[in-house]
Amino acid sequence: MRHQNVALIGGSGFIGSHLVNALVDLGKNVRIATRRRVNAAHLTLLPVDVIETDVHDPIKLAAFIAEADAVINLVGVLQGSRGDPYGPEFARAHVELPRKIAAACEAKGVRRLIHMSAIGADPDGPSMYLRSKGDGEKHIRESGLDWTIFRSSVVFGPEDNLLNQFAFLQRIFPVIPLACADAQFQPVFVGDVAKAIVNVLDLDAANGMTYELAGPGVYTLAELVRFAGATIGRRARIVKLPESLGRLQAMTLEMAPGEPMMSRDNLDSMKTPSIASGPLAPELDIGEPASIEAIAPLYLTGNTPRSRFNTFRATAHR
Repeated sequence: MRHQNVALIGGSGFIGSHLVNALVDLGKNVRIATRRRVNAAHLTLLPVDVIETDVHDPIKLAAFIAEADAVINLVGVLQGSRGDPYGPEFARAHVELPRKIAAACEAKGVRRLIHMSAIGADPDGPSMYLRSKGDGEKHIRESGLDWTIFRSSVVFGPEDNLLNQFAFLQRIFPVIPLACADAQFQPVFVGDVAKAIVNVLDLDAANGMTYELAGPGVYTLAELVRFAGATIGRRARIVKLPESLGRLQAMTLEMAPGEPMMSRDNLDSMKTPSIASGPLAPELDIGEPASIEAIAPLYLTGNTPRSRFNTFRATAHR
């Protein structure tokens, strides 16, 4: 219980919400930074402190982590405007924020830092997402802190934007035009991601280590779409788009209001297989990672208590 007080940045999102529960179960004192308290409303029933603050402001960030024994950074964005080597949104979230977090930890004497990155992160990678993730990792490694970096494949679970999105589309459309249909992924269950993080939090042997997180199976994007459709009983016909049409589709989606379902940078990221280089490290103590076949049907078909709660919550906020 050495790192008793944990400051969580990005804790109100998909992975963060599961991690908060795991940390609380472990008896940790957790504080969560959020831009707006309403974003973390689903966590307020837990014994955690939700702090409304701007972690991009170095002074406010330092105040947030001041009493912590460990900091966990889960902040990530999938979309952003274009730039070279990446646009400002990627720079802010993936590069500048990790640098600020490392500096704040050093200034406040917080030695333990856990940072979430992605398989394929590389300053010379094919996409803005992967390049910015790679540059963010460099700031963590150069900090001199007791850091651990996690590189995850795509993450699935009850609130994911992966299988849920494919299922949603197939409830509406009989045909799915699919770019990068042969891109490869090794999806990892969000519960296993949370478990890996809490299992190394107090583990000295994890200091200075980079761990990959991936599930037991490798799938193409088309296979994941087919799996989601088969699970809900809606098998849409998949039309594999050539690269030129795929990029045109992505560019069109980028112009739509709100966060795009797909972007050209997403397609660039998929040029790098999101596959682990080997088995999970034994010190993560996950055992046999959960498969999409075992977990996803429970939430895609709405049979889990969490799925029913999410339906109620969505209805209550209309």
